[in-house]
Amino acid sequence: MSIGNTLLGLLETGPRHGYDLKRAYDERFGQDRPLHYGQVYSTLSRLLKNGLVEEGGVEPGDGPERKRYAITDAGVSNLEAWLTTPEDPALYLQNTLFTKVVLALLSGRDATDVLDHQRSAHLRAMRELTKRKTGGDLADQLICDHALFHLEADLRWLELTAARLDDLRRQVGR
Repeated sequence: MSIGNTLLGLLETGPRHGYDLKRAYDERFGQDRPLHYGQVYSTLSRLLKNGLVEEGGVEPGDGPERKRYAITDAGVSNLEAWLTTPEDPALYLQNTLFTKVVLALLSGRDATDVLDHQRSAHLRAMRELTKRKTGGDLADQLICDHALFHLEADLRWLELTAARLDDLRRQVGR
């Protein structure tokens, strides 16, 4: 995820302090990985340098003065371009799990164990996500659904690979 573009999107609703941006980000997108304050301010500094945000005034606070940031017209254009640019579909043509299966076969180990352990880990993750989904709001449900669909696809691959393991063993043995 682009932190800079996400902050621009949050600023489009109106000027905010860095603290407010962090809180808004964490509420909407940071369930599993909240932003660090340092990341917020370094990103705002870069956006400011690139002309995508501007300082919208300074207010006294309990500690140091708090700067308000506002999105510029260039920032709005940048955000619009980012929102309308499709993400590259993630193609996992050779992932770590495939490598482990092949290496298990090459070393004479039981690749079924590799697949079984991975299947168990996937099922455990799916149970946790399903539990989280039932107690979450709509945004959390959609995030969990996205992860669950990916895990389901991985499980289908695990089953297909298990069914073809004898053929793969013969090919790898050559």
